[in-house]
Amino acid sequence: MKKYSFFFLLFLVLNSCSEQVARNNNPNLPNYTVLIDLNLNLPEYSSLKFVSNAVLIPGRGVRGVVVFNTGSGYNAFDAACPNQPLSSCSTMTIKGINLLCACDNEEYSLFTGQGKLQYPLKQYRAELNGDVLRVFN
Repeated sequence: MKKYSFFFLLFLVLNSCSEQVARNNNPNLPNYTVLIDLNLNLPEYSSLKFVSNAVLIPGRGVRGVVVFNTGSGYNAFDAACPNQPLSSCSTMTIKGINLLCACDNEEYSLFTGQGKLQYPLKQYRAELNGDVLRVFN
């Protein structure tokens, strides 16, 4: 009976793991380690304290990381076009509450990461601890 209890407990523990991890299986984008701490009191990131504002952090991830305040939390996405192979036009730009891919003029929502094509934006985790926002994968 102890043997069954152990396996049942192990099953519960393995199935209770966080589902916050985004599914990032995209053949167009490599997987790079990302770990960024943003102090929201600094002028360059203070706009993230307000809803619907986005900031691009260049030089991180594949083509930079865009952090967005949704009003109920923060989203962080890679600035690389998810449906294009890496090229000179595959770095997206912020266009209001969307990201715009210059290669195909496709727009992706910063609220959901979704566009109209096959792959959504590559998402990273974002956690707020006081005035420091940590972005990681």
